[in-house]
Amino acid sequence: MMKKNPIGIYEKAIPNCFDWADKIRIAKAAGFDFIEISVDESDERLARLKWSKESRQFLRNLLVKEEFEIRSMCLSAHRRFPYGSKNEKIRQKAYQIMTEAIELAKDLGIRNIQLAGYDVYYEPADAETKALFKEGLKQAVREAAAANIMLSIEIMDTEFIGTISRCMEYIEEIASPWLKIYPDLGNLSRWTDDPLAELQLGWPYIVAIHLKDTQPGVFKCVPFGQGTVDFTGLLEKIKEWQYSGPFLIEMWADNEQEISAEEAAIQIKAAKEWLSQKAGGMF
Repeated sequence: MMKKNPIGIYEKAIPNCFDWADKIRIAKAAGFDFIEISVDESDERLARLKWSKESRQFLRNLLVKEEFEIRSMCLSAHRRFPYGSKNEKIRQKAYQIMTEAIELAKDLGIRNIQLAGYDVYYEPADAETKALFKEGLKQAVREAAAANIMLSIEIMDTEFIGTISRCMEYIEEIASPWLKIYPDLGNLSRWTDDPLAELQLGWPYIVAIHLKDTQPGVFKCVPFGQGTVDFTGLLEKIKEWQYSGPFLIEMWADNEQEISAEEAAIQIKAAKEWLSQKAGGMF
């Protein structure tokens, strides 16, 4: 019998009111194998890069106790501090963020850092921002390789790296075993009419897959089944290609709503069960 693929849940799918002990128990109760931690552009989550050794060890001990993992990191902080910025101070911050993220990953046992594929986000893009992004990416890969941490470029919600075709330029030029692709089926389905062909193009480099529903022009918070992503068709092929890597369900909790841990587990479990049916029981 083929072993099922690991299935993870995005940290932001669990309300912010819960601490790490609760988040882990909620994810476990819903049948997930791991959580993907978020280090986004907010000051609150950027502060995680400055966690003390004691805080890191506390969380590591908690994971061991609960027999659970934080297997991957969604590092979207580079949206606010991008490698491609023409502001030197912002670029320096981008480099610092990556160095600190790699150290945090090492301390928490994280294997894969998902890198946001933005040259810039809040600034105009041009050939210079693209070149600066590429320069930063090369340095990030050197640091990640030295730490035995995988870097994977997410297929994003902007056109810059909205398809695997566009991502391949960086994969092929940098040509490192430590730089791979982390496609988001929702984003990919928005930027191409043939997401299956895109997946096939990047297949040798795919190390994890985000599961998220989207609608034309809407990239976040679309309930599963209310978007236009062809999960059945895409997952059928992914299964046929004998993909054995992890899947990650990306969804967002309503942080304005009061909710119990049991209710939070029910919500993310429902998403997992809906997608599992589309995936033919892969997870």
